[in-house]
Amino acid sequence: MTEPSDAPLADPVRYDEEEKYLVHGEYEIRQILQSLIARRALVSGCAMPRNHTFPTSIIEVLEDEDGVLIDGSASETINRSIEEARHVSCVSRLDRIHVQFKLHDLQRVQKEGQVAFLAPLPDSILRLQRREFYRLQVPVTQPMECAVAERHPDGETTYRNYRVLDISGGGIALAVQAEEPTLRPYKEFPGSLLHLPDSGPLCIRLMVKSLHRQLNQNGSESWRAGCQFTDLPRGGDALIQRYIFRLERQRSARERGAA
Repeated sequence: MTEPSDAPLADPVRYDEEEKYLVHGEYEIRQILQSLIARRALVSGCAMPRNHTFPTSIIEVLEDEDGVLIDGSASETINRSIEEARHVSCVSRLDRIHVQFKLHDLQRVQKEGQVAFLAPLPDSILRLQRREFYRLQVPVTQPMECAVAERHPDGETTYRNYRVLDISGGGIALAVQAEEPTLRPYKEFPGSLLHLPDSGPLCIRLMVKSLHRQLNQNGSESWRAGCQFTDLPRGGDALIQRYIFRLERQRSARERGAA
């Protein structure tokens, strides 16, 4: 069982490149969900906005109605969070392909004496087939920061540090305080520094692609900025992929241990 996290987590953001990977058709959505069942794929759920994470799996895709059943948790606290959630974000993998979707209006039910949750079929599923756009959540236990550079009219450059929420070969998402409007969509920040673990700062150019509001567990607001790499130094993409691969191996080892 995964313990709930107190760190704020925004809804997943989509970079422009990922739009083509969204699956909308009901038949295709059912096929993907059935494949998750057939492969006994572990699904990572996150009940928003309380940001309680938990392991689950798809139990059944209902034939007679547009619904899907997922496993409940051994923790009653988590089960209450799922019931009260605005939505549950679900992430899994199929044949090394990243699968991500949201479930809304979850209702607690009993399935063979165990707690389960019934939800309508998701409206869409993000199915990333290209590894360079696979986005990995940065573990709270292994934090990463990005120093965003801002150049002022007098020629001075200042840096502001942001926590990196997730990373891919195409960009990063940053945690932004609500009162700080520095990161605006389509604004670029050359000379920023991405502090990858186990390597020196990586000098990058960032463009803000999206900005989403999120409600934290304590009732305060913050923002999540989805940023695209518009320039990387030579070898920078390899360093990022190496970091992603390392975290993937750690996650796979944990999944095997939980199986």
